[in-house]
Amino acid sequence: MPPLRTALLQSSGRPGSVEANLKVLDDAAGRAAAAGAGLLVCPEMFLTGYAIGADVHRLAEPADGEAADAVADIAVRHGLAVHYGYPERDGDAVYNSAQLIGPDGTRLANYRKTHLFGCFEQEWFTPGDDTVVQAELGGLTVGLMICYDVEFPENVRAHALAGTDLLLVPTAQMHPFQFVAESVVPVRAFENQMYVAYVNRTGAEGEFEFVGLSCLAGPDGASRARAGRGEELVFGDADPEFLRASRENNPYLRDRRPGLYASLA
Repeated sequence: MPPLRTALLQSSGRPGSVEANLKVLDDAAGRAAAAGAGLLVCPEMFLTGYAIGADVHRLAEPADGEAADAVADIAVRHGLAVHYGYPERDGDAVYNSAQLIGPDGTRLANYRKTHLFGCFEQEWFTPGDDTVVQAELGGLTVGLMICYDVEFPENVRAHALAGTDLLLVPTAQMHPFQFVAESVVPVRAFENQMYVAYVNRTGAEGEFEFVGLSCLAGPDGASRARAGRGEELVFGDADPEFLRASRENNPYLRDRRPGLYASLA
């Protein structure tokens, strides 16, 4: 089974303009497809911007809304899957969500952030309740998560136990927490024997300074792709054969003793 070439779009786009961000996405999808990628991963809240305050409610859409249709059109025209962050409206609730759309335009999975970070997110969003959301893509089981969620070891371990091969983590990682991108994410990939695509925003936005440093970390803890601090499109391969061999040689999941961990729940 061939590796899944994965493109990481490190960009903050144009906060407040869905139309402008769809154009950025379209351009990135074209470049990613030309480079042989089968998957393009965008940052947290990419379609609208992150630090947009009350505009979250104005710009939020259902998972099957007009923005989703526009992303599906981009995926079909360029022949690759697209994973993007956006504010999702469901009734009176608004969620910090991420959606995966397949190369044929099918909505494969939608995830609502379960662990909201700081006063900003807790004011404007409702937390999701489903920890493990997965889809099949390119022969891999792909899991969805958002930013702060990956900093909870239990979250990522739940994905490992459910068979996730490639974990997609759009993020809005800000200063001074860059150690998460530099150190925590590769360790999560190693200790859970999976690939982790961690895709960040960049530059100043409102009160935040996003640090970039997007990466695709492998099950050996090494980065297959690593961006700098600015706008960038980087590529890395999620290789099923390398993952299989790594899991055979790494005993972490086999050597667990779950009976000792009951108090953690």
